[in-house]
Amino acid sequence: MKFVDEFRNGYYSKKIIKSIENMTDRKINIMEVCGTHTMSIFKYGLNDVLPSNIKLISGPGCPVCVTPENYIDAAIKLSHIENVIIATFGDMMKVPGKTSSLMERKSEGSDIRIVYSPMDALILAKKNPFKNIIFLSVGFETTTPMTAVTAIEAKNNNIKNLFFLTSHKLVIPVLKNLLEDKEINIDAFLLPGHVSAIIGEKPYSFLCDNYKISGVITGFEAADMLISIKIILQLIHNNTPKIINGYKRVVKYDGNINALKYIEKVFKVVDSNWRGFGVIAKSGYELNENYEMFDAMKHFKIELPNCTKISKCKCSDILKGKITPIQCELFQKICTPENPVGPCMVSSEGTCAAYYKYHNWRLR
Repeated sequence: MKFVDEFRNGYYSKKIIKSIENMTDRKINIMEVCGTHTMSIFKYGLNDVLPSNIKLISGPGCPVCVTPENYIDAAIKLSHIENVIIATFGDMMKVPGKTSSLMERKSEGSDIRIVYSPMDALILAKKNPFKNIIFLSVGFETTTPMTAVTAIEAKNNNIKNLFFLTSHKLVIPVLKNLLEDKEINIDAFLLPGHVSAIIGEKPYSFLCDNYKISGVITGFEAADMLISIKIILQLIHNNTPKIINGYKRVVKYDGNINALKYIEKVFKVVDSNWRGFGVIAKSGYELNENYEMFDAMKHFKIELPNCTKISKCKCSDILKGKITPIQCELFQKICTPENPVGPCMVSSEGTCAAYYKYHNWRLR
């Protein structure tokens, strides 16, 4: 299979499903750690067509979902400052902080604008020289290079009114965290295609070297994921843990070398707080000393407020794959896309949003 339309061919997908049916009687837990995979799995109904002993578990693959509550509180605090424009991706608008959200702040009069890339924030800064533009820089390694390039452009053009409130995360440390949690039983990973396009195949070798766990980097079509699941089952059956690149049309062994160089030039690796996980060592990016003049926290001299748990919201357990959204008492009753209580319902890549939109919970 070489072309995208082949990966969307129902005939091929049915053949793969048929070949999977009798591969094993053992219960197998496979976790995906990419929000786009989560949405694709539910969109294509893969959980419903796989044998009942093969369980797909949604992990912390949604960057908006793992952004901590106190980050939102800091953004809201910054929005109160005179002559500040907050620039953000749209899926951050409804994420709840301790007492409010960016959407609520906008309705109260704060200048909060939706942008589609960090470069849009740079353009805003050029067009509004007497305003301070603060870009909410959130995401995994996929979006970090864009922030890095924007910071480099801002420095080269002597832009003084652009700042970044960063909450960039690294995938590898959270995989380790999941495997160290004795309450989570993971047999293999569907590894993220977008992140892997940046970091490559090489960083995942620890999975089989240290944990004897297999992982397959996969794309986002139904056939992509079904082929990857079949490969995983074969590796488990043969007791040969490996990292397989099933997305070679996009992902290279060493990743995107230029993107990684931009990240290294602008950022340093630091301990980082994840919603639902707490602080994970060496799991985040922060602007380094050469670019800290763009750090909103340092420039405006604010500190992240203490985190507080959202009452009754089970996003923490959902992000770890310990429960499904339908096991949360708020799901669909109080927590909906129109009235999200937790971030897993806010983002289009969130597990709760995927369940709400596609899963057959309505029929249960």
